[in-house]
Amino acid sequence: MSFEKVDKRDLYRCVSCGNCRSVCPAFEQTGRESKNTRGRILVIRDVYEGNLADESVFDSINTCTTCGYCAVSCPAGVHPPDLVEGARSGLVASGKMTPVQMKIRDTVAQYANTLGDSGPRLGWLEGSGLAVPENPKAVYFVGCLDTYRYPGTALHSYRILNKMGVGLLEDEKCCASPLLRLGFTNEADVLIKHNINQIKKSGADTIIAGCAGCFNTLKNNYGSDLDGISVVTVSEYLISHLDDLKKAGLSKLNLKITYHDPCHSGRHNDIYDEPRALIREIVGKDNFIEMATIREKSRCCGGGGGVRSGYNDLSLAMAKRRLEDVPAGIDYIVTTCPLCLRNLRDAGGDVPAIDLIELVSMAGNQDC
Repeated sequence: MSFEKVDKRDLYRCVSCGNCRSVCPAFEQTGRESKNTRGRILVIRDVYEGNLADESVFDSINTCTTCGYCAVSCPAGVHPPDLVEGARSGLVASGKMTPVQMKIRDTVAQYANTLGDSGPRLGWLEGSGLAVPENPKAVYFVGCLDTYRYPGTALHSYRILNKMGVGLLEDEKCCASPLLRLGFTNEADVLIKHNINQIKKSGADTIIAGCAGCFNTLKNNYGSDLDGISVVTVSEYLISHLDDLKKAGLSKLNLKITYHDPCHSGRHNDIYDEPRALIREIVGKDNFIEMATIREKSRCCGGGGGVRSGYNDLSLAMAKRRLEDVPAGIDYIVTTCPLCLRNLRDAGGDVPAIDLIELVSMAGNQDC
């Protein structure tokens, strides 16, 4: 089987030491060797060498959230998320995929979002009274989940960013992250080219992503076509424009906050300090209390890599495990990823989870 997207050197660099077993969130819940990084790499080798090509490979390869904890823990320097995504791409190219993968592919092809929502992409903006500036220097890339599932977050974000002259893309579509993570590279390229054209048409030199998955994809998968255009998270943009944010009104809140690092902005892109700095600006140093595992060692929420769609029970079990890391006496769990937000909320914890922009809006008395 041809695995064009798999780095063959990386595939055989793994020495099967098992260090990854101690950090893999899927293995922590299942205890199955085929559902940890070492086991997955052995399965991918077997598929590549033509020794294993039946549907049993799916439960191994597709239960990976691509969180990347194994990559930062690997003494051999292997990057397993790339191997998993490459293997999925190779299987898809050979016509091997699950019904869930096919459904996501077909849904995105029909609706240009993962949710099968036919509503207008800017429906969340209707009735807000906010004007979209022409020729903005920066544009806000909203993402599918905030557009259709958390429109309040989209509106909170844009109400704040709009005061700084930030605009919107005329015709944003799915960033293509779900397709890329599941192996549909050709279908993803269609969306990527569309969004690149939209970004260039806007004339902006900065893209502000409201979703960690969108941010990771725009920054790392859109290639040289975005050379000269900065891709930043909302927290990065706001902390770099802190004076503007304070001028617009930013009061202190007497709340105890903890922060969950999304894998796609954290481990994959080292965005750790900016969201924490913004939280401390609002609640103070003493009211910001870290979770039990943080930064590059933060536990995955279980929502990424298609696991939420394909293995919902496993995904929610990972989220419940993550909630065990929440300190006592916390008012809110803050994160910067709508997929993490959904999974942490659905896991049924006692502490409400909110987007960082909601905390900023509370501090600025922004009533959306």
